[in-house]
Amino acid sequence: MSGQFGAKSTTDEVLAGVDLSGQRVLVTGASAGLGVETARALAARGAHVVGAARDLAKAEAATGVVREAAAAGGGSLELVALDLADLVSVRACADALVADGRAFDLIIANAGVMAPPFGKTADGFETQFGTNHLGHFVLINRVASLLKPGARVVALSSSGHRFSDVDLEDPNFERGDYTPFGAYGRSKTANALFAVAFDARHKARGVRATAVHPGGIHTELARHMTPELIQGMIDQINAQAETEGVATFEWKTVPQGAATSVWAAAVAPAEAVGGRYCEDCHVAELVEDSSMLRGGVRSYAIDPAHADALWALSERMVGETF
Repeated sequence: MSGQFGAKSTTDEVLAGVDLSGQRVLVTGASAGLGVETARALAARGAHVVGAARDLAKAEAATGVVREAAAAGGGSLELVALDLADLVSVRACADALVADGRAFDLIIANAGVMAPPFGKTADGFETQFGTNHLGHFVLINRVASLLKPGARVVALSSSGHRFSDVDLEDPNFERGDYTPFGAYGRSKTANALFAVAFDARHKARGVRATAVHPGGIHTELARHMTPELIQGMIDQINAQAETEGVATFEWKTVPQGAATSVWAAAVAPAEAVGGRYCEDCHVAELVEDSSMLRGGVRSYAIDPAHADALWALSERMVGETF
């Protein structure tokens, strides 16, 4: 599916003329980068945004622009504490939202970490799989009862899913050698598969889920990467681009990076994006070539049976059935 928007579209262009008055939205990672911009763009159209962040003081300082946009556009912002690397925090956040009882029209699972050294979450999971996937898995499933018919869930995946499929036999690298980007790829594949499985379980009641790749953007997500490593990856991408006769890599701005999230959440037809993987404001094409970080989605990231297997593993890992 393609249309009037593309890689260079911004959040404001995508949401031009869209009225989100009265809609309630949960955005994770609302303390920097894409999370702040996503919250700003939605609040500016009248949405009531619940921004979740691990560091509330940082989020408070970073979201002044969101509050300004909300005041001008009729929306609002409230912040809640959420540490996706600690399921005690995740469950406390979810339980508080359920107890509050106000329904959601959108959930945008934006928060994440990328390519840190090997580590473990508070619950003993490999850091990236535990934070990017399992934390959101528990949060969204625990608040699923608050999603209205017609609601959507947007999970931020990445073209980095092409680094690696999930390993259902060794999700925590207990037997295999850890590589920062191999683990990142697993977690981003898991984000895409979560959208497939969640969509299948909830579409009968009118709730849809989709995964999105925001593009390459300079944000805090790359805090664990050296400038030399970043440039090396760009050089590799551009060498592939020259071989394939396609355009070379260009960084997106933060408003361009958040555009696909808000497009999938509030503009694209639900039937077009439900259970799908999107990039550059369109549904991505299926690709199986060896190019690591160009456009498209690998089949293993959108396979329903694979998504169900990951769902079952995730339930066992977190000790809850959804």
